[in-house]
Formats: sequence, C-alpha cells, structure tokens
Amino acid sequence: MNLHEYQSKKIFAEYGIPVPTGHVAASADEAAEVARRLEGPVWVVKAQVHAGGRGKAGGVKVVRDIEAVREAAAALIGQRLVTKQTGSEGLPIEKVYVESGSAIAREIYLSLTLDRDKGRIAVVASAAGGMDIETVAAETPEKIRSVTIHPAVGLEAYQARELAFALGLTGKQIGEFTSILKALYKLYIEQDASLVEVNPLIVTEDGRLVALDAKIGIDPNALFRHPELAQLRDVSQEDPIEARAAEHDLNYVSLDGDIACMVNGAGLAMATMDIIKLHGGAPANFLDVGGGATVERVTAAFELILSNPKVRAILVNIFGGIVRCDVIAEGIIAAVQKVGVKVPVVVRLEGTNAEQARRMLAESGLSLQPAEGLTDAAKKVVAAAKGG
Repeated sequence: MNLHEYQSKKIFAEYGIPVPTGHVAASADEAAEVARRLEGPVWVVKAQVHAGGRGKAGGVKVVRDIEAVREAAAALIGQRLVTKQTGSEGLPIEKVYVESGSAIAREIYLSLTLDRDKGRIAVVASAAGGMDIETVAAETPEKIRSVTIHPAVGLEAYQARELAFALGLTGKQIGEFTSILKALYKLYIEQDASLVEVNPLIVTEDGRLVALDAKIGIDPNALFRHPELAQLRDVSQEDPIEARAAEHDLNYVSLDGDIACMVNGAGLAMATMDIIKLHGGAPANFLDVGGGATVERVTAAFELILSNPKVRAILVNIFGGIVRCDVIAEGIIAAVQKVGVKVPVVVRLEGTNAEQARRMLAESGLSLQPAEGLTDAAKKVVAAAKGG
C-alpha cells in the first residue's frame, strides 16, 4: 500500500527526518491560505498522486506569489495526472501539497528496499538525485552505490559513512546523513515498509540535508499490525477493479490485453498468460482465485473480469486440487447467468471432480467452449478473441 507524499512527510517528521514546511490542501482557496501561513517568497504546489515523474508531467509548480499558488492548485485539483508510471488514463488529483521553496545546491537519491536475492534490506544511494533511478542504473550505473543490512546487526555507522563519502558529503553533512539514514531504517522496520524513498534528498545552499520528497510503501500483509496506516489508504489512486478484487480476497492485476484469465494458483496463472502470448493473444489480467475458492468468490471474480470493457474473450483454467472443479463450475454458471456474458468463454477444468464439473457446464445450456489441455484452451481463446 502506497502513501501520499504529505502522509509520508508527516511520518518522516515523526522520525526526526528534516522536511520542508508544508501542508495539504483540497481546494485552491485552501492552498492559498496554506501559502499565507508558510514562509515565502517561493512556494511549491505538488499534485498528490501515487506515481513518480510528477514534475515532468506538470504536476509540480514553483510559484512566487499567493495568487499564483491559488491558480496552480486550481489547475491541478480535479484533473488527472498522466506520467510514465500511470498509463494513459492517469490518476486523479484530489489534493495538492503546498510547501515553502528550498534553495537547492545538490540533489541525492536515497532509498531502502528489500533485496530479494540476498533476503536483506538494501540501501540504494546515488549522487544523481532528482532523476529516475532506473535511467541512472541503465545509463550511468557507476553512480549508484548500494549496501545490504544484516538483520541481526542492523544498519552500522560505518555503512552510512561509506555511503556519505561516496556521495561527496563532507563535514557536518556526514553526521546529518548518518542520522537520516538511521531514522529511515528505523522507520522501515517499525512500519513494516516495502519501500522508503527520498528523491531527492537535497543539500541546501547553506549545507543542510533535507528530504525534499518522500515515498513510503507499506507491506499490505502487515497492515493488520498498523490500523493507523491502513486508514491512510487512498482507493482513488488504485485500479478500481483491483480495489474491488481486494475486497473479495482475490489476487488481481490489470493488464493491457483483451483475453481475461481466471485461474487458480499464481504459477498456473503465469503459465496461462505465457501460453496465451505464445499463441498470439494478449492477457487482460492476472487473476488467481486461490485454493479456497467458493461459489461466491468465483462469481465475484467473473463479475470483475467482465467489468473490463476491453475483454473480448475469457479463459477459465482450473486445476482442481484444493479447490474442486465442480465448485468452479457452479460459480461460472451462476456468474454467466447473473451478469449475462456477451463474449466467448473457454473453459479448461482438470483435477478433483473435473468430470462432474464438465457435465454441469454441458447441461447448463450456456454457450461455453470446453478445452482439452492448456494448449487447446489457449488456441481456442485466442481465436475467439480475434473473431470478436
């Protein structure tokens, strides 16, 4: 679960990490009032969306008078911001963050995330702050420094100093950097974060280090330990189908294709998407109904995938182990009857009660195409999608 910048900066401040003074606003008048309370003569108005690249997309405005703050906020609030991380539809801007301008001498990139290969938290830092770290990694990888943290020892002071030296920090800045990094690590552990990112961490013209931006991602599996963080969730920033799927404990990810997939098991779901691509199709989603699927969950899954207007065909690929095929069949029949499916549906069922499930589908009177094997299913659904 991602947090907005203004939410992340509030948490940063609670951990003693220096951030510019600012406040969130939900209207142009409120933004102007915030600016009056802040120190000028420069203010920054930032669109609050869960995406990077806001500045390049016009979501960050630097202004020099109160009326310009009002105009910038009015131009942003109620619009959708399109960045390279949002897709063509963009994300809605419901609030802006107004903060005092900063005198920037240098920009640094700093983040903590999980190194899955090593099973440890990694600190990633670069002197090329303010840029997309992926671009830096691709074009100038020598500018990126990384250290991993031993879970039994924690972040050690020498690791922070080594990174500070590599970033070209000197004097008091080394101590400030060490304090900031230790606070970020403490935040990461205590809040069950999956990502803590500062891009940029600036060196001001008078030599201080300040977190000019803040991004925090929380492990959703740990939210039961953090009800106060769960309340910060902004559903408007999420794919609406994915948000509805979460309400039914379904694992759903929207994709760009036109063939909807309903599968049980993440591995089988990945294999299903791969074989669809192999035969010239494009999956519209990843959907794992899980091992404990019920009729209600299968019905909800069908309704979700049918709510995507791009879908031209559906492939149901179930291997009945923990979940019985007859339960899936019952859910398919209920969903098709309830929703009124107008696109071809190809069904491949194998495993527990598969024969019973096939009989149920055949006797349902519904227009469902049976498939023998995964390859046959993929060929049929791709042909159905191309045939309209």
